[in-house]
Amino acid sequence: MMQVFVYILVVTAVVLSGRSSTAFSPPTRRSSSTLRHPFPSSASSSSSSSSSSSSLLRMSTGANEEVRKLLAKARALREEAALMSGKSIEEMERERWAEKELGRERLAATEAARREREADVASRRTSSSYGMNEARLVPAPDDAPSQARQAASAVERAYADGLVRQTVRLALLGEGEGVHDEPNEWPGGARQMYREAGRPMTESLLREIRAYAADASSSSSSSSSSSSSSPSSDVSNRAPPEVTAEDILDFDGSAVITARAAAGSHGDVKAIVFPNTDTKYLGDIETISREVGPDRLLLLVNPFWKDVESWGFNILAPNGKRRAKEVIFDEGYDVTYAALRFSARGEDCLALKSYPYDWQLYAYREDPRWFNRKVPIWLGSSKDEPSYSQFSELLNGRPEFKMNKNMRQMQRMMGNDDQ
Repeated sequence: MMQVFVYILVVTAVVLSGRSSTAFSPPTRRSSSTLRHPFPSSASSSSSSSSSSSSLLRMSTGANEEVRKLLAKARALREEAALMSGKSIEEMERERWAEKELGRERLAATEAARREREADVASRRTSSSYGMNEARLVPAPDDAPSQARQAASAVERAYADGLVRQTVRLALLGEGEGVHDEPNEWPGGARQMYREAGRPMTESLLREIRAYAADASSSSSSSSSSSSSSPSSDVSNRAPPEVTAEDILDFDGSAVITARAAAGSHGDVKAIVFPNTDTKYLGDIETISREVGPDRLLLLVNPFWKDVESWGFNILAPNGKRRAKEVIFDEGYDVTYAALRFSARGEDCLALKSYPYDWQLYAYREDPRWFNRKVPIWLGSSKDEPSYSQFSELLNGRPEFKMNKNMRQMQRMMGNDDQ
């Protein structure tokens, strides 16, 4: 029995030793013939470089051939155009360069005129007379008639200083409305604005303006002084003009309003009401400006733009901004009167510009002595058009507005003084 047990142990040891030698046998080495080279051989690299250079050569040759074809086609087109016009190619080239030079000269002349006009305005502003008047307090208008009279005075002062192209921005008021009232929302859009406010207010403004061209008025005054009918001439100069209106686009609420002076055409005034950034109005403004001439007055009333950046980019009119600069902003059209209403810190405010004075800043406050009545309180003045933040800063510094509108109303309801 013991011998059998020993025999089994020996057999088991032999079997285990055979398995371990097989499991832990060292790995065999691969032959060098099975190794892969990570880099291509010199022959393959030279073949690839030669193929790439040949492809580049073919591409450059094809591009040159395409350029030659395009040049030949362009020359053929020039020859065809020259044949149709009866001129040689050299003559057409000279005309094209002459047109370019003429365009450059016109641009330089326009820029020089603009600089001269800006220098003239700057010199007037630095003169002693302007320095005495720029701090003058311009009162806030109460209603549409007082606004028309105030705007007419500003326009006449600017016209006397040589500004024949002006912009006027009126506070649009319906019948019976006041400047201190809540602004009308105009649910009917531009048509309602024009029908109820734009047209009647512009007509009222033109009836107040007396702007006679300098050369014509001087000649008429000299002739009238030598004749015995000078009193009647003075009366005709003061007589109200005949005012007519002609629509441009009804759905835009735009129109041309003309005032024909009783003393003659040298006192006629035209106003374009509600023009917008459509390029059509640029053509209309340019045409009407030529018709009016360099000495008579042309107004833009409440245009729907702020500056040249209002045009932006329009794929249908890519040159709109450039055209607007040439037609409007290079020709002047300075704001000589503006009554801008808006809200700052919950208070009704008015920014008032009347040439040649600074902007006047007002805020309306309830009158404790009268029910449902507001009075304008002067906040200050500004050389440039004021901003909302400027109004808010001025309101915060005034004791009349230490409480907001709702708090003042609650104080009055409780019988307390809201001052």
